[in-house]
Amino acid sequence: MIAPTRVWLNRTYAENVFFIELLRAAPVEVYATHVDADSPVLAAADHGLLEPDGLSAEAYLEFALDFCDRHRIDVFLPRLHQLAIARHRAEFAARGVTLVCPPAQAIATFESKVDGYVAMAAAGLPVPSWHHVRTADELLRAVEELEYAGEQPCLKPASGAGGEGFRTITREPFQLGQLAGWPSGSVQLGQLADAIADAPEPVDLLVMPYLAGPEVSVDCLADQDGRLLAAVGRTKSSRRRSFTTDPVYLEPTRRLIETFKMAYLSNVQFRHHRGVPVLLDINTRPSGGLHQLRLCGLNLPLAAVQLALGRVPVLPPADELLGEDYALVAAIQPVLPLPVAHRQPEHLHQPVTLPAQRPEPLAALV
Repeated sequence: MIAPTRVWLNRTYAENVFFIELLRAAPVEVYATHVDADSPVLAAADHGLLEPDGLSAEAYLEFALDFCDRHRIDVFLPRLHQLAIARHRAEFAARGVTLVCPPAQAIATFESKVDGYVAMAAAGLPVPSWHHVRTADELLRAVEELEYAGEQPCLKPASGAGGEGFRTITREPFQLGQLAGWPSGSVQLGQLADAIADAPEPVDLLVMPYLAGPEVSVDCLADQDGRLLAAVGRTKSSRRRSFTTDPVYLEPTRRLIETFKMAYLSNVQFRHHRGVPVLLDINTRPSGGLHQLRLCGLNLPLAAVQLALGRVPVLPPADELLGEDYALVAAIQPVLPLPVAHRQPEHLHQPVTLPAQRPEPLAALV
């Protein structure tokens, strides 16, 4: 009997329970680690383990190398400390471990949105206007320039995931009426400028025009050399979701992936500036919604593992990828039993064996 491929996902987000389900289309043994004993990915995996918290990137790298040795990992999809791990790809390869992530240079480029926008603009890719803000004076100049151009200024951290820290910037003073309903997604310019001026260290922010929807999130699979093999955009309007292979999104995506050699799984996000698609954000990891592509016949998690093992995944033609519109419904996911959650980390080197309750596998793309 051929031993199953051992795949490790470290400290990934809860929605990747669906990523794990897609891997079940092949003989795999999934390891997942997290600092939260109640993370659903620990229960979804074959082996759910707590990992140490608060480690530096260097210390975490040593933990990861040791984990791969102890559990004889074949394929490692890093999320936490992805850059530090990618810089030591050769050390993992020497242990028989293939990293499923882009090369370190690409990860480093897109860790900072500032560096990413500079690099994409230099490559001739469509990016929005942006201002790198570190002081209150830079903030005020950026906002005035955008307002003069008729734009709604908005703010987000220069590094971070998803929509963390995003705010629109307003000159309207705070009023008690704003306490009614849901919290506002805006920040008052004067208060923001004062907070930046009082900060003990320079801040690291981006000020940009507000970009209209729809947001189009393109999930990508590329080979080890960064050649794009599959890409499908996901759009959303209220509850309705749909897929797109419109070249207006896929052609800039192809140029980006192949320019920066973004191997394996990545995600490219677009919004629109005055009706023209522009690149909003680049994720050097699979998106949380990647599993939705199974509705149009793609199992990209499985295809990425096949690439890591030196196999050529069989992918459907691009003109067959568009599925029907759909809506998302949350699913109930189990967590580990409470006694496991209360064990000390030093006792959690042995895998936790969970009852086998797997969904029916998708048809394998082999």
